[in-house]
Amino acid sequence: MADAKVIPFGEDRPRRRIPRRVRAVPAAEPVVEDPAGPEPTPAAAPGDSWDRRVAGGLAFLRRRITGDYEVDDFGYDKELTDQVLMSLMRPLYDKYFRVEVKGIENIPAEGGALIVANHSGTLPLDGLMLQVAVHDHHPAERHLRLLAADLVFQLPVVNELARKAGHTLACAEDAQRLLEAGELVGVMPEGFKGIGKPFGDRYKLQRFGRGGFVSTALRAGTPIVPCSIVGAEEIYPMVGNAKTLARLLGVPYFPITPTFPWLGPLGAVPLPTKWTIQFGEPIPTDGYAAEAAEDPMLMFNLTDQVREQIQHTLYKLLVQRRSVFF
Repeated sequence: MADAKVIPFGEDRPRRRIPRRVRAVPAAEPVVEDPAGPEPTPAAAPGDSWDRRVAGGLAFLRRRITGDYEVDDFGYDKELTDQVLMSLMRPLYDKYFRVEVKGIENIPAEGGALIVANHSGTLPLDGLMLQVAVHDHHPAERHLRLLAADLVFQLPVVNELARKAGHTLACAEDAQRLLEAGELVGVMPEGFKGIGKPFGDRYKLQRFGRGGFVSTALRAGTPIVPCSIVGAEEIYPMVGNAKTLARLLGVPYFPITPTFPWLGPLGAVPLPTKWTIQFGEPIPTDGYAAEAAEDPMLMFNLTDQVREQIQHTLYKLLVQRRSVFF
């Protein structure tokens, strides 16, 4: 028998090749991609989104507590409006009134413009919904600065919230300053006559005042955009007005509806009507001479043109509407 070869410990031993089993794949076999796409990366995980939201919320609270935020000369707080006030109004806008917006392209992408709308609803919810419509549907996410009545700024809490949301006193000087600064300004010339009219007069425009809004637009050289709102008239059907009680409370009217004051606080819940907001073609004012703002006949004609356009659009939308609630 041949002598066995002894390999000392520590020296390299000859390795034995062990064949691997390899499954042959036909060369012509197509490669099919997963229709579901690649698995989400950790950065897209839902937890990270919540983490960012929490971090953003904490940063927002820190800025509010330390006073590290800005407001303009009118008290407008853009950050608070975008992150809080708009978020509070959006469910009412999207889910409750299901607002449909038309003609948003008629609002300029930049520069000043005066949006003139009808006013209704017993409580001025139409102005708030108009703000959300402009911000959420305009490609530039523009902010609407509403002109509000004196009463708004006399009410506690409401006064502060209105200024934070960009509302300002309905006076020609403030409106002109905003327009010349390139802001979108909203005005509802019917005022309390519009929101306080009886249900039987719904969608019949009241008097538009003396045309002060036209004079302001002429001085600033900004276009006027007529706006028609359908759906707000029916949220609180006003069947009566307790005038004596209104005088005692110092308010323009005290509404009586089928649910208020009979159902108490529950009667203050608006009916879930279906809304449509349509912006009409802008009426330019930059082609007039500087002294045109002092021409009473021109102001009357332009005011009547805006009013007629809004009224005509209201009738058109009412004919197209299938139901008050759908």
